[in-house]
Amino acid sequence: MLARFSRLAHAAPRGLTRSFASSASRRVKVRPSEFSGMSLDGLTESQIEVRQVIQEICKKYPDEYWAKKDQEGSYPHDLHRDLADGGWIGICMPEEHGGSGLGISEATVMLQTISESGAGIAGAQSIHANVYAMQPVWTFANEDQRARWLSPIIQGKQRACFGVTEPNSGLDTLKLQTRAERKGDKYIINGAKIWISSAQVAQKMVLLARTTPLAEVKKPSEGLSLFFADLKEADGVTPRKGVELRRIAKMGGRAVDANQVFFDGFEVPVEDRIGEEGKGFKQILHGMNAERCLLAGEALGLGYAGLRRAARYASERVVFDRAIGQNQAIQHPLAQSWIDLEAGKLLTYAAARAYDNMAAGLGAGDTDLGARCNAAKYFAAEAAFRACERAVMTHGGMGYAQEYHVERYLREVFVPRIAPVSREMILNYESEATHSLGLGGVKAHERPASSTRTAPQNEAEASVSLLERFVGFMTSENPASRPARHWAGVPSLPQDVPAWSLSLLKDADIPDSNVYISLLTFRVNDGLHDRVVRSSELQQTVREEAVADMAVDDVGL
Repeated sequence: MLARFSRLAHAAPRGLTRSFASSASRRVKVRPSEFSGMSLDGLTESQIEVRQVIQEICKKYPDEYWAKKDQEGSYPHDLHRDLADGGWIGICMPEEHGGSGLGISEATVMLQTISESGAGIAGAQSIHANVYAMQPVWTFANEDQRARWLSPIIQGKQRACFGVTEPNSGLDTLKLQTRAERKGDKYIINGAKIWISSAQVAQKMVLLARTTPLAEVKKPSEGLSLFFADLKEADGVTPRKGVELRRIAKMGGRAVDANQVFFDGFEVPVEDRIGEEGKGFKQILHGMNAERCLLAGEALGLGYAGLRRAARYASERVVFDRAIGQNQAIQHPLAQSWIDLEAGKLLTYAAARAYDNMAAGLGAGDTDLGARCNAAKYFAAEAAFRACERAVMTHGGMGYAQEYHVERYLREVFVPRIAPVSREMILNYESEATHSLGLGGVKAHERPASSTRTAPQNEAEASVSLLERFVGFMTSENPASRPARHWAGVPSLPQDVPAWSLSLLKDADIPDSNVYISLLTFRVNDGLHDRVVRSSELQQTVREEAVADMAVDDVGL
């Protein structure tokens, strides 16, 4: 299956002249056993072959290339072209449409290898969305749509970006405000998206918009539809009528643009809607666990790149007549980072393998797939951050110099710590996930019949029932009688939200969802006591917000 890529393994590297800032320090010869990066332990034969071929491609693009791209803010079109020429853009897409038919496990290796080459998050994200964002496209598109859409992406003639995140809703995807109103054979779209990578160079957008107003659906997860929209005119460069792109100036990864995208009367043909109208939320979830695996790999790659440079510098830099790498104060932090990165590698590829097994109908194992993928993203991002920070500190003052590249690594490594979901929300999920810690309490649908409370028969009874529990929480002198909550790690939690209010909301007889319960708590905090009295309204709101629990748990949002 990988034979078609073997010709790329012998591509002639295009080296760029390397220069380093002059220093008064003496240099010693690098030892033959110089650290070269991630070990191959635990990788499959196909993963190793992918890694070897991608390494050869990336030799054409050394650190100096990426430093220049970062300074200029110019897109790495030539890397994208080389990867498309080898068929790598379609690594996870069906073979009948020109893809390679491999899995997320191989795609994760590919993106890790790109990042590890010195390309970092910017290099990996130049093709990142064309891997995970296309998962719901080729999965739910009909045959006519696949024939129209997949080949241009795989061949590199077109690129895709992912349009879900909005300025006002953030993680509360069910509350996104972009509207798509059907008018005959087309939809008219109005709204805004934010943090859309590669929108400046992409011709297509995987776009999620609300086609039925939230007030008119039975469940908040309904009424959202998915489109694969033409973002540009036929020239592939000019934004179509009704689209405005505004580039966001950012801290790192400047080679790949991030954007605000505004829609004003933007027209999308009905035939560019993916699947049934109103089912877009379930479709979009299909790519989210995959994204976590890919981003974990990208983080690991950057961590190994930083560690490699730190080890090299520590071996060469001589102070007080000895290489600084002979000092345990330098050795121990780097050794710890190597341990952390290797552990992150095992966690990441176990999650990717579970994803591929689930996609193949083999099951994901004993652990919840969302818990696996979130844990991998969390651990890999933290390990990579520590490795890049230590790389800067190992270089001392020269770590602050652009010529040594580690400062660029450190700027970029914040991305996997922040996106696509914060560390705190991951810890919330892992704490309460049924198959990890399960600290959120037994879920309603898992309670034995004897423990299920009788539902209130009317609004008055509901008010009395909830008020009784409310008074019990407030008057109890025994903290143990109040169900514990663990939200101290959420920096955005308002200080005036009392612990009992979180417990009160969680005490409802509904399937649990840490994300939507937390967001609901923030919203009802204003005038909380008044809302508590109207208990039937409160309970109904909670139930409507948590109805997406099954889908949320599937992806570990």
